[in-house]
Amino acid sequence: MSESSRTLPTVAVLMGGPSAEREVSLSSGRECAAALRGEGYQVIELDAGPDLCAQLEAAAPDVVFNALHGRWGEDGCVQGLLEWMRIPYTHSGVLASALAMDKQRSKSLFRSVGLPVVASEIFTRSEVEASHVMAPPYVVKPNNEGSSVGIYLVHEAANAPPKLSDDMPDQVMVETYAPGRELTATVMGDKALTVTDILTDGWYDYDAKYQPGGSRHVLPADLPQEIFDLCLEYAKRAHDALGCRGVSRTDFRWDESRGAEGLIILETNTQPGMTPTSLAPEQAEHFGITFGQLCAWMVEDASCGR
Repeated sequence: MSESSRTLPTVAVLMGGPSAEREVSLSSGRECAAALRGEGYQVIELDAGPDLCAQLEAAAPDVVFNALHGRWGEDGCVQGLLEWMRIPYTHSGVLASALAMDKQRSKSLFRSVGLPVVASEIFTRSEVEASHVMAPPYVVKPNNEGSSVGIYLVHEAANAPPKLSDDMPDQVMVETYAPGRELTATVMGDKALTVTDILTDGWYDYDAKYQPGGSRHVLPADLPQEIFDLCLEYAKRAHDALGCRGVSRTDFRWDESRGAEGLIILETNTQPGMTPTSLAPEQAEHFGITFGQLCAWMVEDASCGR
């Protein structure tokens, strides 16, 4: 059967959900749904609620495009539901999703395969607020959220420990601050695409990631070839070590003064943003892959048993 005459699968795009990244997920989901319709797919948009199983049973899709971000959507939970229901889905499977979302465990895995990460520990929020748990500068973040939600940078000159917001979890990860340039590399299937240098006026926070004009992306990054190649190598090795599938994105910091020794992995994201300002679609576009083609590739790559 020719490509033009075959029947394309019906795709349910999961978006929204209950995590702290709900709004970003809704934006990602709408963009992906529109792109897939543009590629000829029948698309059903589902705002993932507590009755998600019933929603999926009613929709009866051939494939799920997972555009959820944050807890429940990219930590293995919804992946487990989709495996149980035997609905093919995009992105990584249960174990890779859970490992990548748990920053401390993914760092331990990266260390075990020789990938560079900074020192970090898990503390209770009361410990973090009582006194400096490590010498400043350091960073405090939830261990299992993404998109720079709830990140505190404690500067070298800080006299007092940070006061954390009420919505921070009881246990947080504290890591040594890694200075330098913010770099990222996307893996699509079995290939690391390219490297983006992310330029902001300050901390690369939630607004810098998702607000138009919040950051400037230099693509491909203007880096020494050794550093550029190391980013691609490390991103692919991180993707493989976690057992990722489909598309992932690995974020780095690079301290130019230390050369190759100054390049460290911050984290790997198994559900990279798919919004107009997102990094992974920009990198695909650099290789001549349109946003619609990227979404279609992800649908065709979908499966169970990931």
